Amino acid sequence: MVDISRFYNVSALGFSIEEAQTVIQPLVLFVAGIVIYSIFIFKFYRFIASRDIFKLNLRQYSESFMGFLGNILSGIFYVIEYLLLFPLFAFLWSSFLAVVLMALSRAEVGTTLMISIALVAAIRVTAYYNEELSKDLAKMIPFALLGVFLIDMSYFSFEIFIVKIKTIPLLGQQLLYYLGFVIVVELILRILYTIVSPFKSEESKKK
Repeated sequence: MVDISRFYNVSALGFSIEEAQTVIQPLVLFVAGIVIYSIFIFKFYRFIASRDIFKLNLRQYSESFMGFLGNILSGIFYVIEYLLLFPLFAFLWSSFLAVVLMALSRAEVGTTLMISIALVAAIRVTAYYNEELSKDLAKMIPFALLGVFLIDMSYFSFEIFIVKIKTIPLLGQQLLYYLGFVIVVELILRILYTIVSPFKSEESKKK
């Protein structure tokens, strides 16, 4: 007679709870890492790719003031949004891209910084042309790098990554130039959009 109880005995089949934990633990870490990375990209890329990147609309608080004072307050709120807040978010996104590129790319640190800033600037330019295009561009590189990492993890070297991170302070002035370029591009685009948008709205009303 066959002893059916054998089939319910995990150890009799050669399985071990300790071994299962050892095997599954890195799988769980991979799943958690991919999920966290993907959620971050999903949340932030749509933000940086939006034409109207700030929904604060601080200038609405100047509407209760008339004339010269209202114009001054409107200008102050505009400066807060696009000269203080935008550089912060541009720096955070470009820093994230630079860190990921340094971890998974063989390029020099200076080249990596230039690529990350160029990508942020391109995202902002395309946002004023077509937000869907801007969103595709914003998520393309981060997800492509994720694919590279999953296919060939040999691209990542912790020792080389640490050396690259330590090199960043030496390129601080170059990074400030890059960041200033993005800010100037955003301001020019915003001014042009502010000038052109009333004419576009008039054309859309006629149609």
